[in-house]
Amino acid sequence: MKKRLFSCVAVPTALWLAASGAFGGTTLDRIKRTGSITLAHRESSVPFSYVLPDKQPVGYALELCLKVVEAVRKKAGIPALVPQYLAVTPSNRVQMVAEGKADMECGSTTNNAERRAKVAFTVPHYIAGARIMVRADRTADTLADFGGKKLVSTQGTTPLKVIEKANEERLMRINIVQASDHATAVEMVESGTADGFVMDDVLLYGLIASRRDPGALKVVGKFLTIEPLAIMLPKDDPEFKAIVDEEMKRLITSREAHVLYEKWFMRPIPPKNVSMNLPMNYLLKDFWRYPTAEVPF
Repeated sequence: MKKRLFSCVAVPTALWLAASGAFGGTTLDRIKRTGSITLAHRESSVPFSYVLPDKQPVGYALELCLKVVEAVRKKAGIPALVPQYLAVTPSNRVQMVAEGKADMECGSTTNNAERRAKVAFTVPHYIAGARIMVRADRTADTLADFGGKKLVSTQGTTPLKVIEKANEERLMRINIVQASDHATAVEMVESGTADGFVMDDVLLYGLIASRRDPGALKVVGKFLTIEPLAIMLPKDDPEFKAIVDEEMKRLITSREAHVLYEKWFMRPIPPKNVSMNLPMNYLLKDFWRYPTAEVPF
């Protein structure tokens, strides 16, 4: 009787596991079966990934992802691989990849230990540091200058956690608020609703370049963090990760990634055709000499 009961339970359980992808349900298996790959992108992370007025996603990280898609297509041995796009936010991006709703996240996500418990990362495409955006008429220059003032950061980001910790440990009396996205945080600084916006410096420069009056804003202060930004991948899928890592290393050593960097950081970019004029920093130059997905930060 016990054996018969176990058999009845085991069969539907096995069928459920197979349907859910537990047996042979790797990312590559799904890609081969569907002929599509889902790329998560951001809406305002200039120049990594953002949307144009016509809602078309573009950006530096997205272009790198599309080159990876071609490498995956060749490795999978399928004639065509169609990218599907999924807009994500700072608060749900990790969840979308962890739950298999996106195969890669092409944005400005920091590779850190907390996130590596849920997802994986490939070779960093940028190494950033958090700084502070303020209005050009403000004199604040360091985090300590914001005691008794209001700082905004974006929900679900590393810089937000850093300033919350500093504020608590150093009793700085900063009023920290969370914005749902980067664009909202910039608007708060422009309107005076917030005195400063803490975020990765490269994102701040990109956001400033896209504003109607770029001269009205500036970036101040020393680096509050050192953050390797990388394409996010599903966890525990070594076959898929190996393909992505190999292609990222090839793009860097062949200098194709350098060409893309020049395109998005040193030349005019859409929609306003304004250049960020942000040369590659020494941290990324050094890291790309021997590119690896393993980060010491």
